[in-house]
Amino acid sequence: MNRQKYVDVSYKSLNKFTEELCGDRVEVVNTEDGIIIVLSDGLGSGVKANILSTLTSKIISTMMKEGADIEDTVDTIVKTLPVCSIRNLAYSTFSILQISHWGEVYLVEFDNPSCIFIQNGQLSEIEYSEREIAGKSIKEARFKVNESDELILISDGVVYAGVGALLNLGWNWDNVANFVVEKYKQEKTSARMTSLLSEACADLYMNEPGDDTTVVTAKIIPKKVVNIFSGPPEKVEDDEKAVFDFIGNEGLKIVCGGSTANITSRILKEKIITELNYINPSIPPIATIKGVDLVTEGVLTLRKALEIIKKYLDDPTEKININLIDETHGASLMAKILMEECTHLHLFIGKKINPAHQNPNLPVDLSIKLRLLEDLYILMEKAGKVVERKYY
Repeated sequence: MNRQKYVDVSYKSLNKFTEELCGDRVEVVNTEDGIIIVLSDGLGSGVKANILSTLTSKIISTMMKEGADIEDTVDTIVKTLPVCSIRNLAYSTFSILQISHWGEVYLVEFDNPSCIFIQNGQLSEIEYSEREIAGKSIKEARFKVNESDELILISDGVVYAGVGALLNLGWNWDNVANFVVEKYKQEKTSARMTSLLSEACADLYMNEPGDDTTVVTAKIIPKKVVNIFSGPPEKVEDDEKAVFDFIGNEGLKIVCGGSTANITSRILKEKIITELNYINPSIPPIATIKGVDLVTEGVLTLRKALEIIKKYLDDPTEKININLIDETHGASLMAKILMEECTHLHLFIGKKINPAHQNPNLPVDLSIKLRLLEDLYILMEKAGKVVERKYY
């Protein structure tokens, strides 16, 4: 049976040196059938290019989401946007990448560098057909993708990186593709690949990009389930049910909280072994229980993990945010699993109030931990994860 595919997407733009606005624009739209990604590169740079690329990407993503075909979409763009009167060049180039939940890809390109397609760890050639729509020469391709395949859209700022500075003629498409293939095994997520390729471009431009430079990475990933058990059930007689529901579910297992760890240990008849090395003095050490992937303290770790996830979601391609989830204390380990190893999150939440979490001087609601778990639920939904929760 053809399993549903999930697409991990990230993108990053470098503005042309001295420009406040980027002339490239990326739109990512989720649909019932899958995802539509549009990369548009406006003519020139600055405000004008930004307006042109924004209009182009918005028109394409909106029309295609509503089911319009490529002919009508391109025709609308041609009729809506101007052609440069001086150079008689197109207003804006674009790439459209449509990926269904079942791995069917529809790729359309107009004057942008070709998509880089990595299949089975190797560079794979895309077979295009060309046709004219509304007087524009359009390249199209249809093909299938599997789990672990990666598709990378780039604006021409990527292939021209280094022109006249470190490289006479720029980086060129073949060199970019070879770089990506070489880094493919090392970079496990789309954000890490996007970050690495953008960083390489910035280095070649000596941090003064000669053109707007954009990288979009779409990685096909399998369903990844993560389960978190946190908080003792209201009734002691429900302890066993909660632990067996949690342990019986597919996917990675995280136990969050000392009382929850003790319940899990008692029901599973497995010892809790606490790690004694304090990597970060402000975050309690992690522990291990056989059959559980990560065991952490409760409120302090959860609060810190939420802080890290919020920063990471602001820009998952930013090196400083990637470094945050790469630290080895409990909060970073939890954040990394939730950001990089999770498409579906199941929360198993005990509703018993822990008196240790209540400050009598503060008019807090029921439980600090319950509130933090509510924040986690909202944050993970915002991150595009499928979240379910069960209370005990």
